[in-house]
Amino acid sequence: MENEIIKPENLVYEKPKLMNDNAMHYCPGCSHGVIHKLIAEVIADMGMEEETIGVSPVGCAVFAYNYIDIDWEEAAHGRAPALATAIKRLNPNKMVFTYQGDGDLAAIGTAETIHAANRGENIVIIFVNNAIYGMTGGQMAPTTLIGMKTSTCPYGRDVALNGFPLKIGNILAQLDGTCYVTRQSVQNAAAVRKAKKALRKAFENSMAQKGTSVVEFVSTCSSGWKMSPEQANQWMEENMFPFYPLGDLKNVES
Repeated sequence: MENEIIKPENLVYEKPKLMNDNAMHYCPGCSHGVIHKLIAEVIADMGMEEETIGVSPVGCAVFAYNYIDIDWEEAAHGRAPALATAIKRLNPNKMVFTYQGDGDLAAIGTAETIHAANRGENIVIIFVNNAIYGMTGGQMAPTTLIGMKTSTCPYGRDVALNGFPLKIGNILAQLDGTCYVTRQSVQNAAAVRKAKKALRKAFENSMAQKGTSVVEFVSTCSSGWKMSPEQANQWMEENMFPFYPLGDLKNVES
């Protein structure tokens, strides 16, 4: 019936069909697993399982290929947007995206990121920003907050020594080649729903040849931050969100 009420006990919550049975290696509370799930759901919802190519570089993000059953290419550190450019230009009917962390995208890959976006390549850049190098020892990243402690700035990031945190999403939003730049998170159910809509919009934009779409996820790194998952979520809300506020930074509808 059209107005039939679906009771919670009748809902089926299951693993996305594109997620395989490999046990995830991510630390407890890590945002990567939830983001993987959303990517898999959106690709399946769009019916693009056989037409999607992901590009993962170095860092925690590289293991995405181990969990989502689509075609993948692995890029050198920071070079994912350059590789994605080649793949999309050679296969314009494919849905192509990168999956990158902040140390990768906003540090060694800054040039590749900015120039791909400035050219308006019809790709999606998924950017996981946890303000730290998660895989290699918890070093300071370009996105590390002022005063935030890491293994390479144990007394906190000092502007006089280390400069300011890089708001790479805001920079990309200023480029003519980007059509959609948004900042999301996955710390609760409401945020997850918004993030899924943002990913769907980004993927649809790329297939409509509107230019580059960027979906930034403000994320936690419990082990790198040396916190429990609950503490990390609270710290993110209190410290990361004021500096990296959630929401659309750019949305070109036409």
